[in-house]
Amino acid sequence: MFRLVFELLIGVLLFTVIRAVAGFFIRSFGAAAGPNAQPQTKQPGSLPVTGELKRDPVCGTYTVAGTSLHQTVNGETHYFCSARCRDEFLSAARR
Repeated sequence: MFRLVFELLIGVLLFTVIRAVAGFFIRSFGAAAGPNAQPQTKQPGSLPVTGELKRDPVCGTYTVAGTSLHQTVNGETHYFCSARCRDEFLSAARR
């Protein structure tokens, strides 16, 4: 019984050490590549796929804030995935 507990304890300790060493190397290589990494060139006419996501209040779709349609109503900016959602929201806001 003591031997089983001892082997489990050694196994957990060994697993923890291996995980820590692997994490150290992954972070080191990531930090080394990060500042020197070249950003991908943007294709002409392509939309960015990264940025802050905002939720469309009509259909619930998440859209990129930089490229989505937006409208300010009562001092609050709302972001929309399409003109149809924007128009539906504005017509409901006028009622």
